Amino acid sequence: MRVFLTGASGFVGSAIVPELFRAGHRVLGLARSDASAAKLAAAGVDVHRGELMDLDGLRRGAAACDGVIHCAFSHDDFTDRAGNCEKDRNAIEALGSALVGSERPLVITSGIARFTPGRAVTEDEMLDVSTGGARAASEQLAFSFASRGVRVSSLRLPPSVHGEDDHGFVPMLIEIARKSGRSGYIGDGESRWPAVHRLDAARLFALALEKAPAGARLHAVGDEGIPTREIAGVIGRKLGLPVESVPKEHFGWLGAFFALDTPASSALTQARFGWKPEQPGLLADLEHGTYFART
Repeated sequence: MRVFLTGASGFVGSAIVPELFRAGHRVLGLARSDASAAKLAAAGVDVHRGELMDLDGLRRGAAACDGVIHCAFSHDDFTDRAGNCEKDRNAIEALGSALVGSERPLVITSGIARFTPGRAVTEDEMLDVSTGGARAASEQLAFSFASRGVRVSSLRLPPSVHGEDDHGFVPMLIEIARKSGRSGYIGDGESRWPAVHRLDAARLFALALEKAPAGARLHAVGDEGIPTREIAGVIGRKLGLPVESVPKEHFGWLGAFFALDTPASSALTQARFGWKPEQPGLLADLEHGTYFART
């Protein structure tokens, strides 16, 4: 297939590219800057200049390809989650509309973070907008194209997608610890975060493109649920800082996410698609990876 990939130069997208190449696919990657375009061209990716808000450009990119993986998400302002999710819905609408009636695959990216606290959510559970947050609406919109001749699936990512060059939540926790002089967790630290290595997630995106039936939900989960106290413990040990319970406000806007207890299972994904996490888990990555190297 020729695959249109949004977010192709990003943390996860740049790992998806070699997975698609290994499977014999070609890639048309969305690039919004000269630097991103150069990075993609150097990796052997055909470049499609544009951005998430260029809806006509998204439609053209999707129409020119045999399948679409949408893993771009606006992180220009982490505090404007509602606005970022609205951009995501608009992008999904544009991509899906270009594929109507074609039976071509569209893999969108969703999240796990706002399911029912306290138990491991499974792939068979539908996101509900009232409890699943703004990205639930993106998933529901995507699945509306399943009845319109699009082989759409949703790949749900956990709060931590980790690995080299991570610039997400875990590096933010490390920087907060450095600045505050303590590595904190909220309450008793029993809230659990699921996690996955970016390379394992990339393999699952490629499998979803090739194999996922319309309406499928896949969980890219390696660690089902790591107590946040253990995450804080590794950060504290690596930085030589005390580890202690702190108020949620200690983390600013990130505190709302770090307080979530959101364990998740990928058992059904593994059984249905033959996928199995192979890379180190989050705690091992923190211990032995590059998270504490400073340039």
